Amino acid sequence: MEKKAEIQKNIYDNAKSHFLGNFPDSLPIEQAYVHIGMYLGWVIDTELYSEYFEDEASGQIFRFKRREISCTILSEIWDGYLGFELFSRMGNMFTYYYYGGGLYHADYDEILVKTLPSIYHVTDSWDNYEKMRVRIDMRHSDWKKLTGN
Repeated sequence: MEKKAEIQKNIYDNAKSHFLGNFPDSLPIEQAYVHIGMYLGWVIDTELYSEYFEDEASGQIFRFKRREISCTILSEIWDGYLGFELFSRMGNMFTYYYYGGGLYHADYDEILVKTLPSIYHVTDSWDNYEKMRVRIDMRHSDWKKLTGN
């Protein structure tokens, strides 16, 4: 029971901590939102979001699913915040494991960053989103088998 309480209170990421940190001066601030938006977009596409998020972001959810708003814009609307309130119980359990455990960032580096100078240099494109979506889907499937969820 204690483990669930820990998961439910997590703030997994926040763009502010990126652009107030080692963010490159040469890049537009929007680049701090890309990696967060790609994950939030995947949560929308798999419907692992909470009722709260659905109530507060129904228009954004609809527009993202229609590919009318990008990952960056989606993340910016939520101030680059990625916290427990946005996810369903199952969404939090997976996010705690995958995003909170550092595997998302390792996958992001492997798939999109490659030889770029930093995570902030990744282009927010639907092609890049699709590459990450495929990997996250695979990780999610593996996680479900591992945990029986």
